[in-house]
Amino acid sequence: MSGEPAGTASALDRVREAYRRNAAADRPEIWIDLRPRADAEAEARAVDARTAAGERLPLAGTVVAVKGNIDVAGLPTTAGCPSYGSPAVRDAPAVARLRRAGAVVLGTTNLDQFATGLVGTRSPYGAVRNSRDPERVSGGSSSGSAVAVALGIADVALGTDTAGSGRIPAAFNGIVGLKPTRGLVPTTGVVPACRSLDCVSVFAPDLAGAEAALGVIAGPDPQDPAPRPLPPAVPARRPGPWRVCVPAAEQLGELDPGWAEAFRAVVARLAGAGAEVLPIDLTPFQRAAAMLYEGAFVAERYTAVGAFLAEHAGSADLDPTVAAIITAARDIPAHRLFADLAELERLRAEAMRRLGDADALLLPTAPGHPTLAEVAADPVGVNARLGRFTNSTNLLDLCALAVPAGEVGGLPFGVMLVGRALTEDRLGAVARLLPGPAAGTVRLAVAGAHLSGQPLNGQLRSLGGRLARTTVTAPVYRMYALATEPAKPGLVRVARDGAAIEVEVWELPAEGLGALAAALPAPMALGQVRLADGTACTGFLCEPAALASSADITAYGGWRAYLAAAAAR
Repeated sequence: MSGEPAGTASALDRVREAYRRNAAADRPEIWIDLRPRADAEAEARAVDARTAAGERLPLAGTVVAVKGNIDVAGLPTTAGCPSYGSPAVRDAPAVARLRRAGAVVLGTTNLDQFATGLVGTRSPYGAVRNSRDPERVSGGSSSGSAVAVALGIADVALGTDTAGSGRIPAAFNGIVGLKPTRGLVPTTGVVPACRSLDCVSVFAPDLAGAEAALGVIAGPDPQDPAPRPLPPAVPARRPGPWRVCVPAAEQLGELDPGWAEAFRAVVARLAGAGAEVLPIDLTPFQRAAAMLYEGAFVAERYTAVGAFLAEHAGSADLDPTVAAIITAARDIPAHRLFADLAELERLRAEAMRRLGDADALLLPTAPGHPTLAEVAADPVGVNARLGRFTNSTNLLDLCALAVPAGEVGGLPFGVMLVGRALTEDRLGAVARLLPGPAAGTVRLAVAGAHLSGQPLNGQLRSLGGRLARTTVTAPVYRMYALATEPAKPGLVRVARDGAAIEVEVWELPAEGLGALAAALPAPMALGQVRLADGTACTGFLCEPAALASSADITAYGGWRAYLAAAAAR
C-alpha cells in the first residue's frame, strides 16, 4: 500500500490537541467510551520515547478512533448495545497493528446498533449528528468514527463496512472512506454483522492518510477464517490511460437536487485529466444490491446476534428498528439461501463481464443526504435508499474508495470508485486524477478578520488554505462591528432589508475546517453562507444575541470598506 505517515508532531502534543478539539466540538454522541486523558497521554509518552530511541514508527503522532464493534483492550465492545458489551481482553489485530506503528487510540465510537444501518441514528447512545449540518444524519453505521475525523479530533478512524458503512459516512462528512477487499484486513475481534461480508474500513481526511493506515493494518491473521493475500506493490495492468466505467444518468435513479449535475462534473474532471470514460450497464450491480436485505443474506445478521436479541427482547437497550430487521431474518429457510447464492454467482459473473478490463466503476456514494427528521419519519425506507450504490460491493467481492468531490448546497458531495478485489492502489491512482476535492477540500466564506491581509488570515494559510475567489453574498445579510480582540464583524442572515456583503471564498483541507470549528470563539459560529451566484458554502456567521451593543455597518458593503472609512475619520 502507498501513503505517507499522517503526522509529524510529537504524539503527546497531538493527543493533547485531540482532547482540546473534542471538548471544543461538544459532540458527546461521537463516543461510546472516550479513554481518560491521562491514559492516552501516558501511551503517547511511550510512543515519543520509542521514536527518541530510534525506532521507526510510521504512524507516530497519529491519534485514532475505533468503531464500537471492534475490540480495544480494556474497553467494553458494545456494538452500540450497552448490555451486550464486556471489556475486551486484547486489541483486535487492526487496532494492535496501529498501536505498534505508533498510533494512540482515543476511544470507541458510536454506531448504528450491531452495525445495522446507514444513518447513524440507531443507537441508545444518541444519534450522531452530521459534522457540517447538525440537522442532517452523519451516515452509518460507522457514524462516530467518521465525525471524529471530520471534526479534526482523530487523524484516522476504523469503521466496518458490510453494506456501505465505511463509505456513506465519509461522503456525508467530506472525508475519505476506504473499504478494502474482504479479508485483506482481519475481522478478528470484530462483532460481526454478516461475518462472510464484513470488512474493517478506514476513515481519514485525505487519501494519503487512509492508504498509510491500510498499509499498516492489512495482512493475514492466524485467527481470521477468511484471509486474503496482500496485493502486489505495483498492480499489474496494460499500458495506457486509466479506464473508468460510468453508468447512464437514467440508471442512477432519483438523486437529491443538484447531485446529478455534481456527478456529471466529476466525470468531466476525470475525462479532462486523461481518464478513458466507458459506458456500463448497472443492472447486475443493482440486482445484487437488492439481495443484501431483501434476500436470504440478512439471515447471517441473525446468526451473529439473534440469540442475544431473543434473550433480551423488549430491553430498553435495543434499538427497535435494528431488532425488527434482525429478528425478522430468523425464519428464512435454508433453501432460499442456497437459491440466492446461486443467483449471486450468476450476477457476479455478469457484473465482472460488464466491468471488463476497466480499472474502476464510478458512482455517487449515495443518492442523497437525509435530515434527522426524514429518517425519524421513515427509518427503514430512507435507510434503504442510501444503500443503492454501496450494497452490492461486498456481495460481488469488490473493493471501494469513497472520496469528497465538492459540495452541493453547501454540503459535502462524494463519489465512489469500485474495483475488482485487491485493486485498492489502482482506485487510489484514479482518485488522484480528481483535482482539489478528491483530497478533501472544502470551501469557506470569510468576511472579516480572516480576509487577506487581516489579522487572522494566517490561520487559513497555516492550515493549507488557498484563496479561490473574491465575491459577494446574496443580498440577505447585515454586518455589525463587534467589540472583540482582534476587531471583527458579525455577519447575520436577515429576513428583510438585507444587502450583499463582500466575502472571500477559501479552499481548505477538510481537517483544516475541523480545526477552525473546534477553536471558534463565541459569538462566532459556522453556518451556510449563500453567495450572489446562488451557490452556498460554509462560512463564519454570528450569534444574533451578540448584536445588541454592536454598530450596524451594512452600508459599507464589507469589512475592508468599513475599516478604510474608519481610518479616514
